[in-house]
Amino acid sequence: MSDFSNQFSRRKFLLTAGVSAVGSVFLKGCLGNPPDTASTSPVQQAVATNVSAADKPETTKVKLGYLPIVEAAPLIIAKEKGFFAKYGMTEVDISKQANWGSARDNVEIGAAGGGIDGGQWQMPMPYLISEGRITKGNRKIPMYILAQLNTQGNGIAVAAKHQGKGLSVKIAGKETFFAQLKSAKNIFKAAMTFPGVNQEFWIRYWLAASGVDPDKEVQLLTVPAAQTVANMKTGSMDAFSTGDPWPYRIVKDKIGFMPVLTAEIWKNHPEEYLAMRADWVDQNPKATKALLKGLMEAQQWCDNFNNRKELAQILSKRNYFNVPADVLNDPFMGKYDMGDGRTVNDKKMASLYWKDEKGNVSYPYKSHDLWFLTESVRWGFLPEDTLTNAKTLIDKVNREDLWRQAAKELGVPAADIPTSTSRGVEEFFDGVKFDPENPKAYLQSLKIKKVKI
Repeated sequence: MSDFSNQFSRRKFLLTAGVSAVGSVFLKGCLGNPPDTASTSPVQQAVATNVSAADKPETTKVKLGYLPIVEAAPLIIAKEKGFFAKYGMTEVDISKQANWGSARDNVEIGAAGGGIDGGQWQMPMPYLISEGRITKGNRKIPMYILAQLNTQGNGIAVAAKHQGKGLSVKIAGKETFFAQLKSAKNIFKAAMTFPGVNQEFWIRYWLAASGVDPDKEVQLLTVPAAQTVANMKTGSMDAFSTGDPWPYRIVKDKIGFMPVLTAEIWKNHPEEYLAMRADWVDQNPKATKALLKGLMEAQQWCDNFNNRKELAQILSKRNYFNVPADVLNDPFMGKYDMGDGRTVNDKKMASLYWKDEKGNVSYPYKSHDLWFLTESVRWGFLPEDTLTNAKTLIDKVNREDLWRQAAKELGVPAADIPTSTSRGVEEFFDGVKFDPENPKAYLQSLKIKKVKI
C-alpha cells in the first residue's frame, strides 16, 4: 500500500500538534473527554484461580490503554471483577489515555519504555500503526487485532441552534440548509477526535447518505478530546463526535440534540477493538489467550442487563470515567433522550458486548476489517490499490485464530463461535449494501466519494 494522501498527513499533523478547539455541539461517536495527561489505575493484584500448569501465562503483567467511553467497559470490568486474574493475568495495568494520539504514541513506545502494550482502538488504527501510516517517521509497529470490544453505543449530535432544520436520520432540505450556511460563509463545522477512523466514518456516511458531500459542504475538524467539554458552549462548532455517556449531558444541558444513533445508521455495526503490539503477543501467546478469556467473561457479564447498574457505578469511579453513575444508566439500558422530542427505548440499540441480533460481538470478523479499509479508500485516506492487497494485510493483522483458540479453551458453546471469518453482506440505513466478496461494487454504488471508481 502506498502513502496516505497529503490531506491525511496535514490532518495527522493537526492532531499531533494539537488544535485549539471550540465546540458547542457533540456527535455521539467514539471518544469522551479524558484528562490532559494519561493516568493509570492501580495495578491489579490477585491470585489466579483457574490456570493449569500447561496454561500458565509467560507473564502476569500487561499494560492496556483505554479511553473513558463505553467501549472500554469490558477491559475495566475484566480487571475489576477479577476475570483477568482468574486466568493468571494478576498484574493488569489499565492506563487512561489523554486522547487517541497519546494512545498511538504510547503503543509506539511500548510498556517497556513507559508506554502501553496495547488496548482499546478505533478502526482501522491497528492497521495504520502496523503499516507506519500514523507513526513517527512512518515506523511500522506491527499490531494484532484480538477481539471486538462492542457494538453501537455511538451516534451523532448537532447544536441546538440547528434544531428543526431537517437534521434527522435522513437529512431533509439539505440543499437549503447547507447552501445557506455556505453562502453566509458560515460553513457547517463537524469535529472528531482522530482523523480517518470510526468517528469520521460515521459522520461522513450519515452526511453522504443524504447527498451532503462532507468534503465540499462541511468543514471537518480534528479536535483534542480534552478541550471539547470546556469549549462546547462557545457556539463556533456545529457538531462533534463522542461516545456514551457524554451526549446525555449535551441534551440535558440543552446544548444540542442527537439526530441519529450509529445503531440507526448500521445496526449491530463493529465499533472498537482490543489490539496489542505483535511482539508482545508473539512473546506471550499463553498470556494473550488468558487476556482473551478474561475479556470474554467480562463481555458476557456486561451483556447481562441485570449487571448494568453496577457496571455504571464501576465506570463512574474517579479513576475511570469520573462522572455521576446516573449519566451512564440510561444509555446502558438503550434509553436515549434525543433532545429533539424523539426518544429511544430499546435494549437492542444499547452498547452490546457479547451477542447481538447477528451473533457474536466479541469475535473480530475479517469482513468488518475489510469494510474499514474500503471506507478508507472511499474517502482517499488510503489508495485504491489497498483493496488489491487487503486480504494479505488483514490476514497479517487480524488474529481471529487466537480468539477461536481462547474461546474453545474457555468452553464457549460452539453456537457462539462464528464458523466463518465473514459476517456476510451488511446493509446500511440508506439501503446500500457491502458485500465483502466484492468491495469494489460497494464503492461503485456510492454516489459521493473521492475514489475514482
